[in-house]
Amino acid sequence: MSKPSPRKMPTWTVLDALQWTAGYFDTHGIDSPRLTAEILLAAVLQTTRIDLYMRHDQPLAEEERAAFRQMIRRRVSREPVAYILGEKEFLGRRFTITPNVLIPRPETEHLVEAALERLPEDGGRSRKILDLGTGSGAIVVCLAAQRPGNRYFAVDRSPAALQVARKNAAAHGVAGLIDFFAGSWLSPVNAGCAGFDMIVSNPPYIPSALFGDLQPEVGQYEPRMALDGAEDGLSAISQLVAEAPDYMSAGGFLLMEIGWDQKAAVEKLCLEAEDYTPAEFVRDYGGHDRVAILQKK
Repeated sequence: MSKPSPRKMPTWTVLDALQWTAGYFDTHGIDSPRLTAEILLAAVLQTTRIDLYMRHDQPLAEEERAAFRQMIRRRVSREPVAYILGEKEFLGRRFTITPNVLIPRPETEHLVEAALERLPEDGGRSRKILDLGTGSGAIVVCLAAQRPGNRYFAVDRSPAALQVARKNAAAHGVAGLIDFFAGSWLSPVNAGCAGFDMIVSNPPYIPSALFGDLQPEVGQYEPRMALDGAEDGLSAISQLVAEAPDYMSAGGFLLMEIGWDQKAAVEKLCLEAEDYTPAEFVRDYGGHDRVAILQKK
């Protein structure tokens, strides 16, 4: 009696994989199911999303299918795509991302753009810029890459985050322009000799009570200390507004990303501090006041 032949796995093409995965993601409530499937499969095949459609009838090798299945499982568990891929694009640059750092968001691009507008391109004197809570280093790396004539300093209380930030600085060729320090907010800085021309920060500003309402991608995976702004969401913001003037030169700027509904509270903090001119605000793509700009008198 002849032995039965081994069961042959069905052949899956690129198009088959995309169609099935998009439907699977859709039934599991994953945002942008088709786009997500394309991004993940392109990463597995080390190609671009556009190229997927040039290769739509290409069969997937078993090892490619296995890698893709693993990514699908991770995404269905609501792990963010940036953590699955280990990278995220921010202002046209790709940054290494790990679960030790906050994932850069489009809203934060407004913070960088507002800072660049206040840093002259013409060279002149070298300015001192401090990034507090640097995380992945996306903010300070983008500033250093576009305004290389200045001195940059970056602080984070997480050694693991600083490791990621240093890696990103090296990848973008600005490691020699940035000094990194471990510590909580301004604690590593000597106020007497600081004289920063600009302090930038994307501090935690989500009220603790709202964490249960966050999407699983955020509440379950991103580092809470980078998001939790304590009871009213203003703990870190109020600390920076109160303490930053002691570390800034006259006319220096403090730029912070804030919550969509925190403009009035930040204006009040600014007035109470009495060290700043009236605060300015920059709106995000959704029309919310997202960046607070405070200038020391």
